[in-house]
Amino acid sequence: MQFSTADLCDRNEGAVRIAIPALRSFGQRRVFGGAIATLKCFEDNSLVRAALSGAGAGRVFVIDGGGSLRCALVGDRLAQLAAGNGWSGIVVNGCVRDSRALAGIPIGVLALAAHPLRSVKKGVGEADVPVRFCGVRFVPGEFLYADEDGLLVSEAPLQLS
Repeated sequence: MQFSTADLCDRNEGAVRIAIPALRSFGQRRVFGGAIATLKCFEDNSLVRAALSGAGAGRVFVIDGGGSLRCALVGDRLAQLAAGNGWSGIVVNGCVRDSRALAGIPIGVLALAAHPLRSVKKGVGEADVPVRFCGVRFVPGEFLYADEDGLLVSEAPLQLS
């Protein structure tokens, strides 16, 4: 998948929502996109593993971790699981860990920061619900596009070339 978010913005002005630039790139893929799947959880990644264990079919998994900077919701094992199951990317409103390893896994990963502590496992969270962070509403089934310049969301798929 090749595109430029700058070009997508130019061609689709008014039809895309642009996230504020608060996320850092951790995965090997710097350009990724696809249909959105969501999870809302706080310092508990039990449902993250469950979701990424399923077929990704080129989708992007968006996790609203409430912006917590106290533990990581995704690490190298979950990213490897996601890549192996066909997910295009993972976007985390929270932290990741194993950042050196994440850089070698063929998946896009955006997060606020890295943190060495793993999350708790209580099985708490809500899947497939609209979430909001970085000034953008992420709705399951809508489309996300990310590269080095930023992150865009659109209601419908965009023409990439």
